[in-house]
Amino acid sequence: MLSNLKTLRGYKLKCLDGEIGKVKEFYFDDRHWTIRYLVADTGNWLTGRQVLISPYALVAVNREAQNIEIDLTKKQIEDSPSLKTDKPVSRQFEEEYYGYYRWPTYWRGPNPWGSYAFIIRDRDKWNVSNEGQKEWDHHLRSTLAVNNYKLQATDGELGQIEDFILDDETWAIRYLIVNTGSWWSGKKVLISTQWIKRVSWSDSKVFVDLSLESVKQSPEYTEDSPLARDYEISLHRHYDRKGHWYDQLVDV
Repeated sequence: MLSNLKTLRGYKLKCLDGEIGKVKEFYFDDRHWTIRYLVADTGNWLTGRQVLISPYALVAVNREAQNIEIDLTKKQIEDSPSLKTDKPVSRQFEEEYYGYYRWPTYWRGPNPWGSYAFIIRDRDKWNVSNEGQKEWDHHLRSTLAVNNYKLQATDGELGQIEDFILDDETWAIRYLIVNTGSWWSGKKVLISTQWIKRVSWSDSKVFVDLSLESVKQSPEYTEDSPLARDYEISLHRHYDRKGHWYDQLVDV
């Protein structure tokens, strides 16, 4: 199901043996635009370190109870490799972290999840041979840090990122929510991450292969109700682009 990230912030984190805190933010990679870690706010528990939870352990988002279920115990999390709050997520840390949990590494292989296009939690289905596949350089970004980045169309600036829309089954970021500001009376539009040409991290700007006029004529986005597939279909038809759900159907 598709969810706004700002809605998930503050959700309680429910482990196998109790709660560990709340959702603080997320880290995603800048190649596949996929969530790699949920960052937990644990209050007075495990102070001085970042508590990171991989989507491999995120088994369910419960919107009614406003919590996320985690397939780990408190002890497992407490004994996991420690990362200080003032340190970036390094490759060395990730190697230790994934080795500790014995999860297949996502940065080995051509797909968003290494050998797989979508996350697989069944250990019996893992292809352990992906450890020998070619690695790709990945850089993790904070979703909070990327908020307010400017969007650049082919012929001008169209607004800034206000939030992200996440597929909480695959943990892929599907859309950027863009506030058009004074350019289009503050209306909001969705831009698929598949349409991003490049990102200038130094200039805090995202470039898309769309014209201002095409964006202005696109279906307006409102947050009054959950994002429906009918809206997604109309959005992709407007831009004459293939929807992400076709890849899911092929994968199945």
